[in-house]
Amino acid sequence: MTTDQRTELVTRDRILNLLADDEVAKVSMDENAPRLVDGDEYLDLEQLEQGVQRAGGTATPMGRVLPRKSVHPTTWSKILAVLAIPLT
Repeated sequence: MTTDQRTELVTRDRILNLLADDEVAKVSMDENAPRLVDGDEYLDLEQLEQGVQRAGGTATPMGRVLPRKSVHPTTWSKILAVLAIPLT
């Protein structure tokens, strides 16, 4: 495992640990949605280096997506703070 892969796994784990139980339930339910609505903000948990993305004309793989609308605003802010911290 490379350092970059390890950093990404640690970051993904830190993000998921920020979610409250109700947010985990909401994210799980949203995984069954056919797609995000155009304009919805999300993080691709397998491509965190891309940062916050907006749903558009292309299909978004829902099984690895963390939609902004699925978490509380305070949690989203904490997630963005985690993404801003370089892990070395």
